[in-house]
Amino acid sequence: MRVLIAGAGPTGLTLAIDLARRNIDVRIVDKATEFFAGSRGDGIQPRTLEVFDDLGVIDAVLAAGMSPATVRVHLDGKFAMERRMAPRREPLPDVPYPNAWMLGQSQTEGILRDRLAEFGVHVELGTAVSGFEQDADGVTVTLSTGEVVRTSYLVGADGGRSFVRKTLGIPFVGTTDESIRMLLGDVAADLDPAYGYWFAKEADPMTGVVLSPLPGIGLFQFGAPLTEDDDSDSLETLQAKLDDVSAGVRLSRLTWSTVWRPNIRLAEHFRAGRVFLAGDAAHVHPPTGGQGLNTGVQDAYNLGWKLADGSPELLDSYETERRAVAAHVLGVSTGLMRKYAERDERAHERGAETQQLDISYRTESGKLVAGDRAPDAPVKDAAGKDVRLFDLFRGPHATTLVFGGGAPEALNTYNVLRPGEDARGVYVVDTEGHAFAAYDASGGVTVHVRPDGYVSSRVVRR
Repeated sequence: MRVLIAGAGPTGLTLAIDLARRNIDVRIVDKATEFFAGSRGDGIQPRTLEVFDDLGVIDAVLAAGMSPATVRVHLDGKFAMERRMAPRREPLPDVPYPNAWMLGQSQTEGILRDRLAEFGVHVELGTAVSGFEQDADGVTVTLSTGEVVRTSYLVGADGGRSFVRKTLGIPFVGTTDESIRMLLGDVAADLDPAYGYWFAKEADPMTGVVLSPLPGIGLFQFGAPLTEDDDSDSLETLQAKLDDVSAGVRLSRLTWSTVWRPNIRLAEHFRAGRVFLAGDAAHVHPPTGGQGLNTGVQDAYNLGWKLADGSPELLDSYETERRAVAAHVLGVSTGLMRKYAERDERAHERGAETQQLDISYRTESGKLVAGDRAPDAPVKDAAGKDVRLFDLFRGPHATTLVFGGGAPEALNTYNVLRPGEDARGVYVVDTEGHAFAAYDASGGVTVHVRPDGYVSSRVVRR
């Protein structure tokens, strides 16, 4: 089997890694002639950190990034207060990564490319999908280089202006608000990089300039509203925006800038036969809440194992599961954007709704049934070594947990025991009771966990 991925952003790279580690023949192409060099999606949410843990890049991501910085608010050039987007949460037995993590998108992509290269797969730059036709057995793709490729599946992860989506004729339903424009850029500033900054006028404290530190590269991400008279995204424009709010801060070394407009859209379908859409090709979000990159990464994480399996039922479930999630997340990010537009003084605050830990693929009510995220928990293996349930899940396989024992010896099947219970077969011991509590398994439960870390079935044993 072969899969061709159009687009080498975080979504395409995540999918390529997931397929490559399953020994699937994968190619990933991108029309750009050089790798993206801006910060853009710089907020990584807790659920995405769990995905990166499974894909083997979590250590590199944590080493390169930083916690969301405390923001120092200045009004009319004078320090007014400090504030945070969310309180810092301590890790819990079932949630090892409870806080968002800040890392520029280009750095995240670099880490993912390095991981992909470990499987012998490299991004093919300057190579776009220029046409394709599909039949019952595969997709014939023409590339901009003139090469014609025969592939089992084509995945369009080629952004909001997706050629793949447009060729399929799939409507991209939503709105673009031309009345709101934001200037974004990566720039050096003579400020302490341990903090973020908000500069505004005291008479209008909710309209101003934000500077967020970008770890490891000595830059800040700049953000400010544009007026109808602004027609440039140059360093001079950024500096003028700061000077207007009496910041007294000098900028230099502008490395990337863009003008952003609210573009809120959702594709009517995420699949047409053997062609799939993922990431911005399927949904585009306001930057409020840091949801776009994260939702795309999780599209890829959902799709990878289903493509490797190839069963019609699983392939059908991709659109069912991920389109519903994308619609929900669009509602979250749009609601936050509305708060900013209305100058809500609490618009900067973030809660559990942005962490994506509560995403579920179930329709039933009640505790932990099929479709919920499978929680983590500390346990000990047969040798007495400390391990986590996430260690058991890590890799391109499904996992079965049998609480209370009784599991036959089978690949990736574990008895989860309390201290002193009869240790037979392959087992781990829940010395502190966290695993039994997280899975509500006091009466004995068998839980099957999908390769993407969601529960596929849960059986209570009588």
